[in-house]
Amino acid sequence: METKYLLAIMLVFIASVGQLHAQKKVTCTSRQSKCFAHRIVCPRECPDVKSTNPKDKVCYLDCNSPICKAECKHQKPNCNGRGAACLDPRFIGGDGSVFYFHGRRNENFSLVSDTNFQINAHFIGLRPEGRSRDYTWIQALGILFDSQNFSVQATPATKWADEVDHLRFTYNEKEVVIPEGHLSSWKSSESELQVERTSSKNSVKIILPEVMEISINVVPITKEDDRVHNYQIPSDNCFAHLETQFRFFGLSSKVEGVLGRTYQPDFESSAKLGVAMPVVGGEDKYSTSSLLSPDCKACIFLHVGASNEKDALVMDYGFLDCTGGSASGHGIMCRK
Repeated sequence: METKYLLAIMLVFIASVGQLHAQKKVTCTSRQSKCFAHRIVCPRECPDVKSTNPKDKVCYLDCNSPICKAECKHQKPNCNGRGAACLDPRFIGGDGSVFYFHGRRNENFSLVSDTNFQINAHFIGLRPEGRSRDYTWIQALGILFDSQNFSVQATPATKWADEVDHLRFTYNEKEVVIPEGHLSSWKSSESELQVERTSSKNSVKIILPEVMEISINVVPITKEDDRVHNYQIPSDNCFAHLETQFRFFGLSSKVEGVLGRTYQPDFESSAKLGVAMPVVGGEDKYSTSSLLSPDCKACIFLHVGASNEKDALVMDYGFLDCTGGSASGHGIMCRK
């Protein structure tokens, strides 16, 4: 009886060790992180940092969190998560405030401008008769860093087709082809910029190590969206646009942009509290002459490599949820 008991304990121990070995370990390479060089075991629910199934969650370690704990996250943008931008853009800033920034159709605006990088967005939209403003969506992102630039855009489509890839990329204004297929990837030979598909088509993750990570998904305006919001979408344009979720590392305290300014330590939101759609302005302040131009009035990107070591850094606490839980509501743009 005792032998059987000991054998059972040994089997449980061996199974536990096997499970531990199956779980990957993650670490942080930035010396500014409290998790620097710590090897953190991934949760059993998401034992790996990558998955061949695009619907699976993957292991993630927020290197700017005061708690060194690996978590599970979706590979595609979470429109209820921190730093997301979906539909007629609704933002939740770094301070937790919810606001809308509609911009203007067919114009460009800086979402984030810091000394070492800038992210601009191209807005598309329409204005039905009788409306006082444009309905707008983010159609493209332009990323500036050092002396390089990268863009990703949703290609126009009359009718949406899931089997068609609606993404187009450029690097330094030359087209980049990333083969279709989940986990297909591209890396710049001139910088650390990486792009990886998170599904076979229409979803990617852009990584600039220790600067930013952007999850992107292309979606159309559906008939249900049109019915609910009365967009009055024409029959020859489904307004394919980007759902995005941003993650930043070591933003400076002077960071600017529609979203970036909300990460400033002393930021005070101008959005009205208690209204269904708190709208903020800033169109003139954050307008840029093109998708890849750093020339907005409030932009601080220095056009070349810059260091923020002497500046106070704004901590970023990873992808949180804004569905109403106790940890929700920090720095998100989400679906209405």
